[in-house]
Amino acid sequence: MAGPGYFLGVDGGGTKTAFILTDAVGQVVSRHEGGPSYYIQIGFEGLHALLHDGVEAVLAQAGAKPQDIIYAFFGLPAHGEDSSAQPFLDVIPEAVLGHHRYACGNDMICGWAGSLAGEDGINIVAGTGSIGYGEHKGLKARGGGWGETFSDEGSAYWIAVQGLNAFSRMGDGRLPRGLLYDLLMQELALKSDLDICGYVYAKAAPSRDRIAALSRLVAKAASQGDAEAKRIFAEAGRELAAIVDAIRVKLDYAPGETVNLSYSGGVFQGGELILHPFRERLTAFSPDYRLIVPRHSPALGAAFYAARLSGQPIGLPVNA
Repeated sequence: MAGPGYFLGVDGGGTKTAFILTDAVGQVVSRHEGGPSYYIQIGFEGLHALLHDGVEAVLAQAGAKPQDIIYAFFGLPAHGEDSSAQPFLDVIPEAVLGHHRYACGNDMICGWAGSLAGEDGINIVAGTGSIGYGEHKGLKARGGGWGETFSDEGSAYWIAVQGLNAFSRMGDGRLPRGLLYDLLMQELALKSDLDICGYVYAKAAPSRDRIAALSRLVAKAASQGDAEAKRIFAEAGRELAAIVDAIRVKLDYAPGETVNLSYSGGVFQGGELILHPFRERLTAFSPDYRLIVPRHSPALGAAFYAARLSGQPIGLPVNA
């Protein structure tokens, strides 16, 4: 291939998709953000359109063309979770790029590669959904991420559903009415509490990202002292810690061996609201965890992973 070339990283998600282009030594040259890339929600054609537009936009900013890409990694939500869908997901980037210099994987890899700069350890993602992934001495393992219908514990969607459940219980008297009740009434402009049914079910199909967005109101109520909202976040932290510890066991860490652990996703923007119960439960599981503030974004992690797969790894600074 002529010229220095670029690495493309795509970090998909249930709410947004980040595209990033770096040069051959890892310097970011362009970024773009698109909508959700959850194919179960938007379909294969919708995913193709999203990836086409995003790749086109990030290349245009750099004055580059698809053939200038040395290698790309597409981290897609729900990748690897349906054998019948896999062949379709894996060929969509070829239609976008016009070549085979890419790989697809679950977006959990982006979070791990970015947060830990590609070092051994575990990363837990708590965004619209939740999932954990880790690597240790050649072993790879994931945990959680079974989907919002019966899993995704600790995710924004899960927190929102727990909040809606608490609101309903406050509405009919099974729980004392607290700030969470008042916030949902005000922020959603409900004339009566039963109007929440219309908000969730009647205006449109209850899409995953639309429901997950309500987690922000649960976080707001918790930060202002609502007991039920605080309980929900405490339980979310414990659930996320349980996912992490299941991965630690799969990765065969020895007792006393340090487990580097980081995190990504919008739920962690809640700070100590989620991190405090998360740390508490982790400590109960094992004293060997070393919690690390995320070093890089998942999108940059995707570009880093693309470079590694190409055989031309770029050196992301571990303390940036």
